[in-house]
Amino acid sequence: LSPQQRHHLLTMTAAATTAAPLPSGGGFSFENVHRNAAIEQLATKSKVSLPSTKKTGTTITGMVFKDGVVLGADTRATNGTEIAEKNCEKIHYLAPNIYCCGAGTAADTEKTTELISSKLELLRMDTHKSTRLVTACTLLKRMLFRYQGHVSAALVLGGCDVKGPHIYQIYPHGSTAKLPFTTMGSGSLAAMSVFEQGWRDNMEETEAVELVKRSILAGVFNDLGSGSNCDITIIRTDGSVQVMRNCVTPNQVKPLRDAIQHSALLTMKPGTTPILDSQFQAFPTLADVDVVDVEMDDV
Repeated sequence: LSPQQRHHLLTMTAAATTAAPLPSGGGFSFENVHRNAAIEQLATKSKVSLPSTKKTGTTITGMVFKDGVVLGADTRATNGTEIAEKNCEKIHYLAPNIYCCGAGTAADTEKTTELISSKLELLRMDTHKSTRLVTACTLLKRMLFRYQGHVSAALVLGGCDVKGPHIYQIYPHGSTAKLPFTTMGSGSLAAMSVFEQGWRDNMEETEAVELVKRSILAGVFNDLGSGSNCDITIIRTDGSVQVMRNCVTPNQVKPLRDAIQHSALLTMKPGTTPILDSQFQAFPTLADVDVVDVEMDDV
């Protein structure tokens, strides 16, 4: 917004804000509902565009197979309509037996998983037991619900504990669901179509990994917010974990760049630019400095 529009928006906000008493008995407060409606009406009349939320793009998936869970994610990070990072990591460590895929704002997903990971570590040190999936899910949903969706972290939580393999879907507002397979992010619809067509109970590990790869690639090739490579993480009931970074790289640009024939005139050979003068000056090192003992008087 321009300074004039920002000043006009603040003026409208002050005019539309009315003093309303806070609820004495606790619970939610809806005192700003009428204020927000008045701001929208004033903005429409004065033709001032209100700031909108920034769209994010990601495809993350998770599914349960016979001996564990498989998590998958693409590696594209966007900043509006620009690609900010082509090979970012969206599968985060929470515990030795629990990993978490994150969609939404990159900083929110990164710091949210780091915070919960540290809390789970302290819990393991206190109880001397491995972390259960429901514990990690509870900590995540309580934190996200506390911020009412302002922490933009949509998560797919997966892992194995004493109760077996589990997949949880966690929305930014704190709602959760325990599912055999799930997808989240802007490419979730394309990925979900692959799961609904190919998932079945008690799948083998190789079949599950291939299905997750297909679901991520469906998001990569059908969603503009998803792209680049495919990361896979396998968590098994026997305690082993396999992290496959850049498991599938369908968008390699090096062969395309190597196929382009550049003109030889653009290649500057050594010696093309003449050197008129050169000087070399050696900087002193520690070996060149004389160390002298200094006697200090007693005070």
